[in-house]
Amino acid sequence: MDLRSLQVKSGPERAWHRALLKSMGYIDEELERPWIGIANAQNEVLPGHYHLKMIADAVKAGVRMAGGTPFEFNTVGVCDGIAMAHEGMKYPLPSREHIADAVEIMANGHRFDALVLITNCDKIIPGMLIAAARLNIPAIMISGGPMLAGKYQGQDIDISSVGEVQGKHAVGSVDEDTLKMYEEKGCPTVGSCAGMFTANTMNCLSEALGIALPGNGTIPAVYAERYRLAKYAGIHIMSLLKKNIKPRDILTKKAFMNAIAVDMALGGSTNTVLHLPAIAYEAGVDLSIDEFDEISEKTPHLCNMSPAGPSHLQDLYEAGGVQAVMKELSRLNLINGELMTVNGNSIFENINKYRILNPQTIRNIENPYHHKGGIAILRGNLAPDGAVVKRTAVSQKMWKFEGTARVFDSEEEAEKAIFQKEIKEGNIVVIRYEGPKGGPGMREMHIAMSALVGMGLDEKVAMITDGRFSGATRGPAIGHVSPEAMDGGTIALLQDGDPIEIDIEGKTINVLIPEAVMKERKKSWVKPKPKVSSGYLNVYSKLASSAMSGAVFKR
Repeated sequence: MDLRSLQVKSGPERAWHRALLKSMGYIDEELERPWIGIANAQNEVLPGHYHLKMIADAVKAGVRMAGGTPFEFNTVGVCDGIAMAHEGMKYPLPSREHIADAVEIMANGHRFDALVLITNCDKIIPGMLIAAARLNIPAIMISGGPMLAGKYQGQDIDISSVGEVQGKHAVGSVDEDTLKMYEEKGCPTVGSCAGMFTANTMNCLSEALGIALPGNGTIPAVYAERYRLAKYAGIHIMSLLKKNIKPRDILTKKAFMNAIAVDMALGGSTNTVLHLPAIAYEAGVDLSIDEFDEISEKTPHLCNMSPAGPSHLQDLYEAGGVQAVMKELSRLNLINGELMTVNGNSIFENINKYRILNPQTIRNIENPYHHKGGIAILRGNLAPDGAVVKRTAVSQKMWKFEGTARVFDSEEEAEKAIFQKEIKEGNIVVIRYEGPKGGPGMREMHIAMSALVGMGLDEKVAMITDGRFSGATRGPAIGHVSPEAMDGGTIALLQDGDPIEIDIEGKTINVLIPEAVMKERKKSWVKPKPKVSSGYLNVYSKLASSAMSGAVFKR
């Protein structure tokens, strides 16, 4: 093995370095072994990350069993749910680039030979995978696993249920005690939130990409099997190192095509349209949003997961998991099975061990929930570069909708109007200046949309934003509108009362105003001052690219 760590530890001229390491109790036998960086995003803020120290301990045990020496370090991690609906929500997406940079700094600064990436929640997963693709040293990802769904009056509930009950409480259809019970029971264990939201979508797609072990996306956080998987991750990283298998050997164009197909079959979060292109960009793979649309058109929607349906991650786990979904998709030749994965097997070798164990949780291709995949890309004069909708979470009554704009220049303004019951049937709530540059940080509009759902308006009102939506969002929520308002996109020119037509089936989104009128508005548009003028967000606003290119920092 050609070990990078030899640059730090080998020869008499490195006595200085060895002395520093021995101050922490390391012995010669440990230092002589390959050095494995353990990038752990554990903290005591995120429910998905609270237990990651135990995951790290299991990984380190596996590394030692296989002949390596683990070195654990930490990265930041922001909880989208706790950051939601206030200024803190500006930080999760920008934290993705910060996490990638932190892993790069630690791995290259200390010349680790390989990496195990321990993560679990929304932006931390792609941040870690961006770093893996950038560094291109042997790497494997292991997540902390999903939380179990809660129970209330015999029904499974989760965090999205709590958001919708907040909306019901706002209109007086549920009382304070009921809201309190949902608050108490909605999140019963540690782990990533229980539905097919962004974190769990990305954890499932890491399996499909081949960069994580089978089971990574679905084994519940509180199961002992999760810790056994972590030990195997530690063992397998040593095998990857010995064979010199690197992330870009696994993260190929065909691997991303596999991941998008699984995404569509699962009905995953729209945020994958941000994250997969960003990971691909660092891997040197060209991945456009049009490829999401093309694959969605030919991929059946097989799993009706929360928030759109009743199933949760534990149900998917018990039904056969991601590997069973991939095996079913392979019947339509939607999965390239020859590709390499981190356990040394091909995709085909992995999926052959699995089958569908519950045909309601994972339907077969002859009986899908929908014949097309979960995500659609819309275009039109309101979004020339594109917009994203999770169409399987939208009632078909709203697939074609014409309404009048209610325009807000921030999430806070929109939420105030919603909770004061100013939004009426036939309105289209437009929230702008919340894109990657304008926010800055591209906040999620989940609370606002969940409130509309809870108020019973999800089949009467739509929402459009240049920001984004949580994977927990359902209803006619159209995000990532590009160009964003801060770049002078059409969304910046809208006025209250403008007629807007949404056609999800036809994949169009248009403002029904004469082009000459819009050109006059464009002439008088003045770019607003940045909302943030200092700190990390100010830097981010200057470097972030369009949502349609993954909001990456362009080289």
